Amino acid sequence: MKKIDPNKMTWRKAARSTNNGGDCVEVAAVPGVVAIRDSKNPDGGMVVVGCEEARVLAERIKND
Repeated sequence: MKKIDPNKMTWRKAARSTNNGGDCVEVAAVPGVVAIRDSKNPDGGMVVVGCEEARVLAERIKND
């Protein structure tokens, strides 16, 4: 897999997320994969999953 530089990615978090210290994640789309990281610790690493896995995860979160 090609090395992914998190500093060159466009990160976004949920529109309902606030800046008051809540538990938030950020996501960034890269061709073929989705990166996920903790918004409170952006230098703490990231998880990279395939687009289909990210879709399934988002659906499960919405439905729980």
